[in-house]
Amino acid sequence: MATEAAFTSRPETLAKYLKLDQKGSIMAEYIWIDADGETRSKSRFEMAHAFTLTSVSTVASTEKLGQRVVLLWIHPLRDVSDFRLGIAGKKLWAAAGLNAAARVLEVLRVAAASSVPSPFARRRVFGKPVGQPPAEGRYCSPRNGHDLQWGHWGTLKEKEYTPEDLPMWNFDGSSTNQAPGDNSDVYLKPVAVFPDPFRGSPNILVLSECWNADGTPNKYNYRHECAKLMEAHAAHEPWFGLEQEYTLLDLSNRPFGWPANGFPAPQGPYYCGVGAGKVVQRDIVDAHYKACLYSGIKISGTNAEVMPAQWEYQVGPCTGIEMGDHLWLARFLLARIAEEFGAKVSVEPKPIPGDWNGAGLHSNFSSKEMRVEGGMKHIEAAIKKLEGRHKEHIAVYGEGNEKRLTGRHETGSIDSFSYGVANRGASIRIPRECAQKGYGYFEDRRPASNADPYRITGILMETIYGSAE
Repeated sequence: MATEAAFTSRPETLAKYLKLDQKGSIMAEYIWIDADGETRSKSRFEMAHAFTLTSVSTVASTEKLGQRVVLLWIHPLRDVSDFRLGIAGKKLWAAAGLNAAARVLEVLRVAAASSVPSPFARRRVFGKPVGQPPAEGRYCSPRNGHDLQWGHWGTLKEKEYTPEDLPMWNFDGSSTNQAPGDNSDVYLKPVAVFPDPFRGSPNILVLSECWNADGTPNKYNYRHECAKLMEAHAAHEPWFGLEQEYTLLDLSNRPFGWPANGFPAPQGPYYCGVGAGKVVQRDIVDAHYKACLYSGIKISGTNAEVMPAQWEYQVGPCTGIEMGDHLWLARFLLARIAEEFGAKVSVEPKPIPGDWNGAGLHSNFSSKEMRVEGGMKHIEAAIKKLEGRHKEHIAVYGEGNEKRLTGRHETGSIDSFSYGVANRGASIRIPRECAQKGYGYFEDRRPASNADPYRITGILMETIYGSAE
């Protein structure tokens, strides 16, 4: 509590020590040290010593206000946990005028933006402050298939929680188009628990399903049916990996880095790009990746995409219902982090008309039969079944997908089904290494970036293996 006061009551002082790094994205880490090993004030924390570091051993400025110490660690490569080790660390410790036995009470990490003076760069993302209040549980749920609703957050007793331990909450469904005004209560049923990267341990994020007052799943509760399909066909051990593409927009809904009255250079140098003029807002991408790792989300990669200001992250492999759970939480974390940087996250399938790539949610799938020698026959059999239900899949693969699936810009046509080896212009792509080995997985390239992962994974299971009954 005392530490939090330092960051909220003295933002102008703290901002002085958060000089933005001109060379690119960095990680900043705060350390609060009590030189005599005690915490003196719980109600108000005055910054005692503050050091702005441009390297491991350089103290740029100091301000002595008392016994306690706040150290702003700005170094992109070194872990702060052992910064006292070695000659440089000992020099730094001595320069601070601290006793070598001074005890580190906490380590607080935040992401420092190189281009946006974000409040995210002044807030802890990891760490447990001294005097931690009772745990908070934040409830969130998919709202309408492509948007995430932030439901409630409340105080819980500090302990390890499973979904079954947590209480159900309710909210006004009439304000979210999930219920009529005269019967507006919608209930949040906890189904998955994740560590909260914003408030730190022991706080949690709670993914919930939406249920109506009569005990039926809400109309936007696609998870319920998906979970039944996954349970019915669990013997096939389905693995999924989803590739979430998105576009970062400024507050005027213009892609970041685009000219106000024109367009950037044509596509070509932006995909997996590095350097100014090729990529923007890497700070958001990096902070999102770290937050996902902290929360236990199975994020497996990220990259700049073909269109400037467009990025992608990959989640998986995940088994069964876990795929939708992890992707929805990853979506929430991205929107929450982008908020701190004054950015919008667009999952429109075709955010910019013309000769620009759209945004998809490419869905990779395999079963245990497909992942072993001879698995190609099972892959081909599955693709044949997908061909027979092409229209049914398109119906749940995202709104506005017809603007994206044109047969151009690495897509197949929305009106026809196709597949091929290493063909990114097909509905289904079989990776070349899988074709050569004779087993592996396939990629469904049809889903749009705004599609619901529960609907994607659910219909894949239903088409290939049958209904849950």
